[in-house]
Amino acid sequence: MTGKTLQKKFEPGHGYTKKDWDEVSDNPEWTAEELQSAKPFAEVFPELAESIRRARGRPAVEAPKQVVSIRLDPDVIAKFKATGKGWQSRINDILKNAKVG
Repeated sequence: MTGKTLQKKFEPGHGYTKKDWDEVSDNPEWTAEELQSAKPFAEVFPELAESIRRARGRPAVEAPKQVVSIRLDPDVIAKFKATGKGWQSRINDILKNAKVG
């Protein structure tokens, strides 16, 4: 493949029109050599790559909540769900404040 370009033709149904395709068609296709010499994003932009990596998911907490399975009556669940978003946190708060023993 030395020196050959990898040509791709317009195919409808990918979220852009033929007009869109034609407007960016002046961007030349990469040759096989260019593709082989390309460096990974994280190698070219290490600080940006690290910031993206750190930005994923929830922030770490000192004592994360644990997933457990608990059986509750359907009417109890329905009443909490009817109070809207955060119903599981409200159950957690009630159990935390309950006097046991």
